[in-house]
Amino acid sequence: MKMNLLILALIPHSKHNIVMLMFEADPAHYQLCSVLGHCCEDIATVHLARHLPSGTLVAVKKFNMDKSKEEASLIQHEIILTRQLQHPNVLPYHAAFVSGPEVVVVAPLMAFGSCKDLLSSHFTDGLPEAAVAFILRDVLQGLDYIHRKGYIHRAVRASHILVSGCGRACLSGLRYACRIVEHGRWQRSVHSFPRSTACNLNWLSPEVLEQNLHGYNEKSDVYSLGMTACELANGVVPFADMPTTLMLTEKVRGCAPQLLDHSTLPPLYEEDGGQHTALHDSGVGDSVASNMLQLKAMQQRRFSDAFHQLAELCLQREPALRPSASQLLAHSFFKQCRQRHGDASPTVPQLLHPVMPICDRRVDSQDDLASILAAEKLAELEIEPDQWDF
Repeated sequence: MKMNLLILALIPHSKHNIVMLMFEADPAHYQLCSVLGHCCEDIATVHLARHLPSGTLVAVKKFNMDKSKEEASLIQHEIILTRQLQHPNVLPYHAAFVSGPEVVVVAPLMAFGSCKDLLSSHFTDGLPEAAVAFILRDVLQGLDYIHRKGYIHRAVRASHILVSGCGRACLSGLRYACRIVEHGRWQRSVHSFPRSTACNLNWLSPEVLEQNLHGYNEKSDVYSLGMTACELANGVVPFADMPTTLMLTEKVRGCAPQLLDHSTLPPLYEEDGGQHTALHDSGVGDSVASNMLQLKAMQQRRFSDAFHQLAELCLQREPALRPSASQLLAHSFFKQCRQRHGDASPTVPQLLHPVMPICDRRVDSQDDLASILAAEKLAELEIEPDQWDF
């Protein structure tokens, strides 16, 4: 698979000047700094890199095609599709090329990493509701755009949501996407089952898993968004500790996870000097139920009624009852994202404190790379090298 892609990007340089930044399809123009993580079942490695001609910090993802040649078509599909899309909430690719046995993709540096990384490293009990609102709003805007372009994402989850240094969320993971439009005609439903989808099963809708004659449509992404909302709020993957076969059965029966707070968790009680709970099946499995301290913390928090309503709307069993992505954007849950005149509402970076982003700034000097990394305080990031996935 030969690629020689060159993307021209407009990078703001000041209030009045625009600098044309050229990302060449040449590995010599990118200096790798450190490994940020692994993704795609460990066949790809994500690096922090510096674009030498401009000094711009970027993310470079390198696919080792010798490890998994069967993934080649998915990788090619993702690159071609990503080049066709252009939206602030869909991760773009600056360049893509082949270097030896590797396919290399250059993307903007998303300074906060993936939402999965945020949950694993800093917010094990879930993100603040306000941060979830901003992130889900951006994801819905990206989803609405993808749907209008005639595609179903089929892999909406926390690890496929990346957050920039300014707090803007972008969707990735487009290698699993499929077309709704065939031969120029909009299909009411599709029936293809996504390849290499084992890692996405927990987030997939019942109708995708059933594979019946009715098929599925873009509303399946709305269900996945509801699962992701629970993942971001609860800090755990829905159905994480449930056997796969049982999870599939429960989904088809209409069982769905909930946001865990004082209104959905049963009271804890003392018995024989120990703490116990009558926690009902809320789709989180035993990982939370076994941690009593975590349960107590969850029981004391209060998610808004609008947040609960949003999750319930997305997770309805029947696709026809779920709103579209554009309809969800008008939900009252997202009122908290609107900046009012004179309002000092916290920004996403403030809501994610104390997480410290990798600063996505231009490096105009040719200083030693170690001094650049020190200036970015990378050592304070505590990035787990396994959750970057785009």
